[in-house]
Amino acid sequence: MNVLIVDDDPLAREQLCRQVSELDGYRVLEPPAGNGEEALALIDNLRPDIVLLDIRMPGLDGLQVAARLCEREASPALIFCAAADEFAVAALQSTGVGHLLKPVRLEQLREALQRAQRPSRVQLAALTRPPLTDGNVPRTHISARTRRGIELVPVDKAIFFIADHKYVTLRHEGGEVLLDEPLKALEDEFGERFVRIHRNALVARDRIERLQRTPLGHFQLYLRGLGDSALIVSRRHVAGVRKLMHNHLAAP
Repeated sequence: MNVLIVDDDPLAREQLCRQVSELDGYRVLEPPAGNGEEALALIDNLRPDIVLLDIRMPGLDGLQVAARLCEREASPALIFCAAADEFAVAALQSTGVGHLLKPVRLEQLREALQRAQRPSRVQLAALTRPPLTDGNVPRTHISARTRRGIELVPVDKAIFFIADHKYVTLRHEGGEVLLDEPLKALEDEFGERFVRIHRNALVARDRIERLQRTPLGHFQLYLRGLGDSALIVSRRHVAGVRKLMHNHLAAP
C-alpha cells in the first residue's frame, strides 16, 4: 500500500516517514507534502492508496483537502493527524473517521493504516462541528454546498455574512458561498468573532479598518480584505461599532 504523508511540520513528516517505513506492506511515497495545495497535486500525480493528513496547515487545511477529495469518484483513504488539544479530536472520535493523535505511536499507526478508509460526505460535514461540551462550541469551519460539492470555509477566513431573502452569503478570502443558515443562528454561534452592523449583516471584528460618514450622512465600514468596497452600517448599530473600534484601539 502506497502512503502519502501531508504535514507542514518537517519533523512530523520525518517521524511519520520513518514509522511507516518500519511497517510491512506499506511504502512511503516521495516527496511528502507540506501543505494542502501540494497534497492535492501529489495525490493526482502519485495516486496513493492512503494519505496521512495533518488537520491544521496554512492555506488549505486538512479538512478542506478532504472535502475536495470526497467529491472525486476515486480518492485515497484518509487518516487525519491531530494534536490532542485540537478541536477536531472529539469530532473525529464521535464520527468514526480514521485519525491519529500526535505524537504518533507505531502501534496506533499500524492499526489506523489497517482500518483506513475514505470518509463519507456526511462524516466530513459532521467534523465541522465538535460535540457539545459545557455549551455550544463554535465551529472552526462552515460547510456549504456548491457546484463543486462540499466546500469548507475556515471561520478565520470569513469577512462578512449578508442575509438576502432565505439565503446568507458568506464572503471569505477565496470568494463567496451561499449558506442555508439563518443570520441570527450565525450571530449566536460566532458572536465573539463577528458583530452586527445592519439587520442583515455581520462582519468579522478583527477585519474592521475604519468607519466613514458619507456626505449624505450614511455610515460606511471598510474591512480588511475588501479593498475599496464598504458595507453600510445602520444608524442603530453605529454606536456599537464605534465602541468596538475604540475598545480595540485602547487594548494594550
